[in-house]
Amino acid sequence: MIRFATALTCLLFSALMGADEKPNIVFIMADDLGYGDLGCYGCGDILTPNLDRLASEGIRFTDFYANASVCSPTRIAFLTGRYQQRFGMDNALYYQEMGRGLPGGGATIASALADAGYATGLVGKWHVGYDSERQPLQQGFDYFFGLLGGNHHYFEHMDRIGVHDLWLGSEATEREGYSTDLFTEEAIGFIQKNHEVPFFLFLSHAAPHFPFQGPNDKDKEVVPKKKSWQEGDRETYAAMVERMDEGIGAVLDELEKYELAADTIVVFTSDNGGSVHARNAPFSGKKSEIWEGGTRVPCIVRWPGKIAKATETNQIGITMDWTSTFLRMAGADLLPEGEDGLDLLPVLTGKREEFERTLFWRRKHGPKRKGFEEGVAVRKGDWKLIDQAEGESFLFHLRDDPVEEKNRFVEFPERARKMRALAAEWEAEVDG
Repeated sequence: MIRFATALTCLLFSALMGADEKPNIVFIMADDLGYGDLGCYGCGDILTPNLDRLASEGIRFTDFYANASVCSPTRIAFLTGRYQQRFGMDNALYYQEMGRGLPGGGATIASALADAGYATGLVGKWHVGYDSERQPLQQGFDYFFGLLGGNHHYFEHMDRIGVHDLWLGSEATEREGYSTDLFTEEAIGFIQKNHEVPFFLFLSHAAPHFPFQGPNDKDKEVVPKKKSWQEGDRETYAAMVERMDEGIGAVLDELEKYELAADTIVVFTSDNGGSVHARNAPFSGKKSEIWEGGTRVPCIVRWPGKIAKATETNQIGITMDWTSTFLRMAGADLLPEGEDGLDLLPVLTGKREEFERTLFWRRKHGPKRKGFEEGVAVRKGDWKLIDQAEGESFLFHLRDDPVEEKNRFVEFPERARKMRALAAEWEAEVDG
């Protein structure tokens, strides 16, 4: 009954949109961008006029989350619309790690949109599978230009262990230039090629993930396997964010050029909280941690004529919600394995009031990733529980205490017990 009702909802939305009115979808994901690193989120030392303009022309989330505090799990959640733990992905893939990531030949948002008549393109970072059956062209994308791994040298396009990592389709390719600029050029090219058909563009920026190299740092020494790969400063980080913003502006201009802005939903977010040089204000914690600074991320949505301008929402959302939202917008079939995300469009268009959510996060050691605090976190409404595997437990009321300073675990033992029970039930389900 639930599956039938969901399918009927998709059909009704498609009818309302009109048979030939499939909206274009541009989903832009930054890498390791802090919650407070955009002007529209209060940043004073990084200039982001294009993303600020996007916010002024659309809606800005205050309470949006990445599915994880590191990259690969969040990306798998978006591609599948499900908690990444269902695929054994609590942590990021290591350099050239085989045998883990997306299921080979599995259904993704890209394959579902392709079946619905969309041109599907990925430009930028993949990082959800090195094996041939896990690569973009085997996961529903018609077009791929970018890197398979988690990061690479922005000029020499090699990963941290010295392996070349720049691809066109299924073949390694050589290209001169700064990666952020190359991704902008390829995104624009994809729009130019597909502007007469519905398209889904996943623009997956590597910036501002390390190595910390700005667009003018071609001769800066960044050596694989050495500590310098992760060295940097706020000034360089700012230059990386500003160049990404400039490129996003060029992509938005390309939509205007073809008069596609009104027919295109544009979503911008980050795959996790910021790392060493980022500003996660006003939250505590950072990338790889399940405190707010590691998981709460900026999120901006523009769809002219459908979503009101210069608005803000306190609706709690998470990366995998965009999978559910986009598939319904496109009138596409839902993914056969089910979904954990929810459709956000009714809230964004004012058809539904903001509603309470219960969301889960977990950090767990993997075959090649250790050296961090394991634990599970639950947010239910305004309350959040953090249960560290070998440490203290915390309970916070985020609306009153967004910085997570006042631990109320002892004060509200029954609430903590119930949230722990929710976490245990969730873990049992996703771990199968």
